Amino acid sequence: MFSLFKKKPFFTDEEQHQIVSAIASAEKQTSGEIRVYVESRCRFVDPLDRAAEAFYALKMDKTEARNAVLVYVATKDKQLALFGDKGIHEKVGDKFWNEEVKLILSHFNKENYSEGVITIINEIGEALKSYFPYDKGTDKNELPDDIVFGR
Repeated sequence: MFSLFKKKPFFTDEEQHQIVSAIASAEKQTSGEIRVYVESRCRFVDPLDRAAEAFYALKMDKTEARNAVLVYVATKDKQLALFGDKGIHEKVGDKFWNEEVKLILSHFNKENYSEGVITIINEIGEALKSYFPYDKGTDKNELPDDIVFGR
């Protein structure tokens, strides 16, 4: 089907570049991995369940230290979730994730979406750095830094 109306992207090209740069910058200080997954609709009632599904589909559970984190956003449904693998979750616990969700929501409620995502990437990067510091001799980028766009 052909449409005369171009769909406005959730992030501008510049915002996408800033987000990917934030991921790369955060990962230079840790062996941890961060990915951002954006789609229009959340197929599940609970966005955390959808984030987990996307996390495993992206094989983020295959990192050596099990320290990958997914920032999940469903734009039209206005839902989000942060999903951390076993290694990082055992270190930071539920309180950390709950505080980070509050922080990103404070940005999203003002429609500062890219700023919220970048802030969270930086916060998660700091947590990863403190528990999984970068080792130039052994660390490698295990996952792509790009934003994943779903349906």
